[in-house]
Amino acid sequence: QVQLVESGGGLVQPGGSLRLSCAASGFTFSNYAMSWYRQAPGKERELVANIRSGGITNYADSVKGRFTISRDNAKNTVYLQMNSLKPEDTAVYYCKTPRFNAWGQGIQVTVSS
Repeated sequence: QVQLVESGGGLVQPGGSLRLSCAASGFTFSNYAMSWYRQAPGKERELVANIRSGGITNYADSVKGRFTISRDNAKNTVYLQMNSLKPEDTAVYYCKTPRFNAWGQGIQVTVSS
């Protein structure tokens, strides 16, 4: 059974940083791409970043240069390092494994002074 569990969210001031983690189980993690999505209140869920099994990454234009996605295959974990956070980054962040269309439970990130 595929399971994804996010951690690391919270409240941060504008300009601050957070690192999200997503621990995966139930599949051979190293073989598959992983993604981070987010959903702000009243908006559709959007792709934030994606990392392929070989490490190739891509990002939404709104986070390029500020966010970094990475993975540790030995720990079955994907990370999202978020720097220079803005109030518009406030959302529930979700981890996803596209191959199995499985989602984590989501974690709140709030950027506010």
